[in-house]
Amino acid sequence: MTNDEPDPEEPLGDSDSGTSSADDANPGPDNGKENREELLYDTLEELGRPVVTAVRYAQENETNQSDATAALDALVEDGIAERLDVSADPVVWYPSDWARMTDRERVVVFPERRELVVDQPTQLTRAQLSQFAHLVDTTGSGAYKYEIRQEDIWQAPYETFGDLQDTVHDVLPERYPHLEEWLESQYRRANRFTLRTHEDGYVVLEAATDDLMGNVARQKLEEGQLRATISETESWVAEEHVAAVKRTLYDAGYPVRDERDLDSGNELPVELNLELRAYQEDWRSNFMENRSGVLVGPPGSGKTVTALGILAAVEGETLVLVPGRELAGQWREEILAHTSLTDEEVGEYHGGEKNVRPVTIATYRTAGMDRHRQLFDTREWGLIIYDEVHHISAPIYRQSTDLQTQHRLGLSSSPVREDDREKDIYTLIGPPIGTDWDSLFDAGYVAEPEVEIRYVPWDSPEVQNEYVSSHGHDRRQRAASNPAKIQEIKQLLSRNPEEQALVFVEYLDQGRAYADALDVPFISGEMPHARREKFFEQFRTGIVSTLVVSRVGDEGIDLPSAQLAIVASGLGGSRRQGTQRAGRTMRPTGRARMYVLATRGTREEEFARQQMRHLSSKGVRVTERSGEAFDMSETPREEHQS
Repeated sequence: MTNDEPDPEEPLGDSDSGTSSADDANPGPDNGKENREELLYDTLEELGRPVVTAVRYAQENETNQSDATAALDALVEDGIAERLDVSADPVVWYPSDWARMTDRERVVVFPERRELVVDQPTQLTRAQLSQFAHLVDTTGSGAYKYEIRQEDIWQAPYETFGDLQDTVHDVLPERYPHLEEWLESQYRRANRFTLRTHEDGYVVLEAATDDLMGNVARQKLEEGQLRATISETESWVAEEHVAAVKRTLYDAGYPVRDERDLDSGNELPVELNLELRAYQEDWRSNFMENRSGVLVGPPGSGKTVTALGILAAVEGETLVLVPGRELAGQWREEILAHTSLTDEEVGEYHGGEKNVRPVTIATYRTAGMDRHRQLFDTREWGLIIYDEVHHISAPIYRQSTDLQTQHRLGLSSSPVREDDREKDIYTLIGPPIGTDWDSLFDAGYVAEPEVEIRYVPWDSPEVQNEYVSSHGHDRRQRAASNPAKIQEIKQLLSRNPEEQALVFVEYLDQGRAYADALDVPFISGEMPHARREKFFEQFRTGIVSTLVVSRVGDEGIDLPSAQLAIVASGLGGSRRQGTQRAGRTMRPTGRARMYVLATRGTREEEFARQQMRHLSSKGVRVTERSGEAFDMSETPREEHQS
């Protein structure tokens, strides 16, 4: 018997009291067999379990144990339920028709391990879980495994613990006091250390108690990171080691609130020439209150526009860091189009041109190189914007986080990394903002993508045999380049002739072959920048309706007319890449559809599910089915939900 269940021998009420009867829990024959059956399933759904004891049945239906037992036995006589005596527990009852339970949401909680397994979760449940839990795994049968980690609670987007607790209560089938105590303790941990500026200008680390300062900070930090002791709860921090102090304490289980009074740089009056949506205003207000944060709204939700609104609110010289030159050019166009800034006030600094202006757009790589850093170090920035912020965990990109600024803003629809170092993002930049994707989908601000994984058989036994006899990288490439995928892509394009489509590939040879077969351009990193931009512009204007694109199209390319994304092959199980590719079609209007092709019987099946995991965690429904080109029926049968 589990600890959280009452003793099955303990009476829950007096059957002679007149307050309840067997009819309350078990409607009689006059009420109909269907009503009795539905009550059983409703009870199981409330409990989040496929079996029930008489004690729990009585509790859920507000009757006593004796009457609950009679009601359950009546269900057995009806053929609706069966009973089983188990040695480690009292008698349990369960539905005779197990299949009836497969389409109902069930949440099973393992409080000691802080894990949850959710069968057939609704979109709302997945969206709520994304606020305080981490999706670990999914199965083809519709089961989702979540883990509640320290960093999930530290980063939970709630003003008070009570707000977080309300969401937890909405999702979990019952109260778990020990789990809630742990949740509250982790929520408090996020406010135990603070960085502030002393009136004499140096940086101070302040702890909530002298024990935290003495036994955590001064024990964990390396020599030289703390210059001197100020008091039992305060230490003078070496300014060049601020980022290292934040990372060390985060790893020790204590995220640091950064409330330093940093230099704001030269003033830069800016007017925004557009109106922000209500949720974008909320994002901006949230950011301005904290002075740091990471916008993690879905693709198409207007993170760049919100960043421009923040730039106008800060009114200080601004550095925008981007992963590539294409993004630098797009940022410059957006700034000039939607703000009062002029050509002379906005510059780019990368391999193509090098102009430092009041607003400068630079690549991460250039800003991190020693020979260029002095240019950025000597300027006092009021705001640094880190676009595609997940890049900062890379060593050369991370150097940019040491640049001094009053405000730090990160942008990413998918701040996840396969090395699980996304915590670096929130440590170095700030807490997440805008994580509730579901509300934006419901309000129609962003088109929720229809995501479908399609399993494609081998083109021929000969091709399959070549795969079986290969190894390592060669084997992965053969699965990715399965010729049968070309026929599948043609079928999908023919069914959507009016929609502009992007076909994503991972390998250059594959991209060239698909482009030849489809008679469309292939865009890769080998193509000169000017020619790439020419094809992208033709796609935007509708001259070209389909493009085959390599990894160069994963992030930062603005192609608002794309409605259909077909992923023929991808980077292993990269969740970030899956989200970015889906994001190419996610816009406020129209349909957003994505097909992920995987060769049956290969690791591509596993990779495809993993790529879609971040979208699933945000409430996006992901389905799986056989490749359409190989189905006998005109409309493919949906096999199951991922």
